[in-house]
Amino acid sequence: MILTVTLNTALDLTYSVPALVPHSSHRVTDLSERPGGKGLNVARVLTALGHDTVVTGFAGGATGTVLRDLLAALPRQKATLTDALVPVSGDTRRTLAVVDAATGDTTQFNEAGPHVTADEWTALLGAYAELLKTADAVALCGSLPPGIHVGAYGELVRLARTAGVPVLLDTSGEPLRRGIAARPDLIKPNADELAQLTGSREPLRATRDARRRGAHGVIASLGPDGMLAVTPDGVWRASPPAPVKGNPTGAGDSAVAGLLSGLAESLSWPDRLRRAVALSTATVLAPTAGDFDRTAYEELLPRVAIEEHAAGAA
Repeated sequence: MILTVTLNTALDLTYSVPALVPHSSHRVTDLSERPGGKGLNVARVLTALGHDTVVTGFAGGATGTVLRDLLAALPRQKATLTDALVPVSGDTRRTLAVVDAATGDTTQFNEAGPHVTADEWTALLGAYAELLKTADAVALCGSLPPGIHVGAYGELVRLARTAGVPVLLDTSGEPLRRGIAARPDLIKPNADELAQLTGSREPLRATRDARRRGAHGVIASLGPDGMLAVTPDGVWRASPPAPVKGNPTGAGDSAVAGLLSGLAESLSWPDRLRRAVALSTATVLAPTAGDFDRTAYEELLPRVAIEEHAAGAA
């Protein structure tokens, strides 16, 4: 079983409009809603790949009820997706993505999330410790809701390491800085998050610097240029066969699912990266934000280019 943790779950709303024009009214041509937050996105892709997955984190209020109902109503996949979310008194946040059909660009609006109390955090820690007993790997994903201390991910990383469960951390800012000091097995920052962490925009230098700060392996998302991995076993660059246009929402989460599923299947690093890049690219091409186009994924997988750096690991 793979466990994903989403402390700041969300009800994701996507509006499509013919063209997004500031200071004007818009007629929405398409509306979709789905259970969201980075870890829930990761879980959906994992189950589609055939991995039994459990989701935990927080959900509350009327929006949280809708989220959990949508989660229960997801189409059956090759594997199970189990809801182990911890209830909170506050209302789960919403996110709104507005897709401009004329350009393909997406404008995102994200609410902050409910205030989580000390007792609710304690309940989450208890549930998490129990779930770790049967987990093969864990992903800690996304932002922190109000009320959660900035070192929360560091605490969750240490619990996973004590339990002997490989842990991937996918967050940003100070939560990433604090979390990386607890020595997660993997982190997956994008280029902006990596630059904020290290102060460098040169991908290889920044990725190596991030690894020296505590992560055993660093997988940097470079957008349309693919991924750069600095690991104890070597350094690789993985690139899609060609740039694609589409909605990038959820592409990074699909990459996390690719990395975690590859870890669970004991794939080599090149094969893990090949899967992550193919899934990420197939998510950009999907008609619904956050899903991946399976046909595109299967076509892309053998075409992802892998380049090993002779310099080896950092």
